[in-house]
Amino acid sequence: MPEAVGSRLSEAFERARSEGRAALVGYLPAGYPTAAGAVAALRAMADAGVDVVEVGLPYSDPLMDGPTIQRAVDAALRAGTTTVDVLRTVEAVASAGTPAVVMSYWNPIARYGPDRFARELAAAGGSGVVTPDLIPDEAAEWLPPARGHRLDTVFLVAPSSTDERIALTVEACRGFVYAASTMGVTGARAQVGDAAAGLVARTRAATTLPIAVGLGVSTRDQAAEVASFADGVVVGSAFVRRMLDADDEASAVSAVAELAGELAGGVRQAGNRLAGR
Repeated sequence: MPEAVGSRLSEAFERARSEGRAALVGYLPAGYPTAAGAVAALRAMADAGVDVVEVGLPYSDPLMDGPTIQRAVDAALRAGTTTVDVLRTVEAVASAGTPAVVMSYWNPIARYGPDRFARELAAAGGSGVVTPDLIPDEAAEWLPPARGHRLDTVFLVAPSSTDERIALTVEACRGFVYAASTMGVTGARAQVGDAAAGLVARTRAATTLPIAVGLGVSTRDQAAEVASFADGVVVGSAFVRRMLDADDEASAVSAVAELAGELAGGVRQAGNRLAGR
């Protein structure tokens, strides 16, 4: 397996910044529609302009996943997708040159063994882990192995986060900070929450790390809107919806690539607009 390089995530955001734009982060769960299909879709996203991929670890009791992602995750679990399959998916994507992080709730990592998970993810070429239900105060079992294996640790801030909570969270983050645009579960929305820009501003006052906004982005215009004030745009449910609506695996991969191209155009559109100010 390729050797992990903990700085690849930071390098992806820096590369986007040097181009005068936000980074595009795309999420899909491992194992859907098949293990090979997920790898093909993630690679297609990267080829079409996604800078960083989030590989979802299917979990039976998600707290933040909306109905779209839950449907795909349930199918992946019924097909027998395991943590080892997730690691193999990361390896297949990372070996093609795209920084890959795992999006996982804490319980599967705890059951697998935090040190074992960190060691095997690093060996697979993974860059880090986004843990939506884990807060830094309760991450004593996770931070040492993650640091020891040079994995970036990404925690979430939300509109309800106090300035004190934001400061505590960003101190534990590596790679980037995930800013949830709205309170509630994931899912494409007609518009991104109005609180997102304010949350990014408050978070930026506490850290020099890149700040990526997720939850709700599904169109080129929304990507451009978020890219006008954030360092990264995270898209998940919209990609999964394209796959769910496809007639077959090949069509699903093509649909994901098409959306990735549209969203990549959006973050670049925002960059061009900002450059012209």
